[in-house]
Amino acid sequence: MPWWSWILLWIALVALSLLFHILLGIRLFRQFMTTVHELSAAGKRFSHLDPFAETSDVEPSVPATPAGSAVFASPEQMRHDYVTAKASRQEVRRKRRVLRKAERGQPQSLHDIEFS
Repeated sequence: MPWWSWILLWIALVALSLLFHILLGIRLFRQFMTTVHELSAAGKRFSHLDPFAETSDVEPSVPATPAGSAVFASPEQMRHDYVTAKASRQEVRRKRRVLRKAERGQPQSLHDIEFS
């Protein structure tokens, strides 16, 4: 191979590499701009919502004691309140799990089945 063919080969390789990086940059820029447009559309769509509105599907429970009264309450009362709230949260999770498994047609766990 003559010496000038190596120069042509390297010029072609560098040109292809440069073309590849330019196309990769264009693709990345387009994806970035798509993300920015979707983000601005989401901002416009959700800008009218109240930030303090309750969005949870779980019904809010009324606390047995007002906020701040735990300092003056007895430890037994606070323990009872904690255990009661924990049991209610577990029951809500168990019901959601049972419904989700029923929708998917999955077998229920023996722990989740209510015995009457």
